[in-house]
Formats: sequence, structure tokens, C-alpha cells
Amino acid sequence: MKDAGKKFIPYEKLSKREKRKADLMQRGTWYGVDPVTKRVESGKRYKRHEKHRNGFDTEQ
Repeated sequence: MKDAGKKFIPYEKLSKREKRKADLMQRGTWYGVDPVTKRVESGKRYKRHEKHRNGFDTEQ
């Protein structure tokens, strides 16, 4: 009786399609976590966009 399982083939010898399948199976998800590093902005920093948020002053 022959073995019902697949024969082991080294990753380097797999076809491009088979490598992609293997990579997708190993890759996980972040479950909604954003991997971008977050930082708190300094309160001392000059924020030009707040000054001009409501448009320019029309008084001269």
C-alpha cells in the first residue's frame, strides 16, 4: 500500500505557484492591528494648520 500523503519537496525546488501557496499558508493576520508606530505629538511644536483652519483674516 502506497503512502497517501504528499512527498516532501524542498522549498527551493517548488514552482512559483506552489511557493506562493506555501507562503500564504504561513502568513498570519494582524486582526485589525495597525502596525504603524504611533507617537504623541509635542505640545511645544508650532502648528500652522490650527492658525489657518478658519481661513485668512480679511481685516487690513
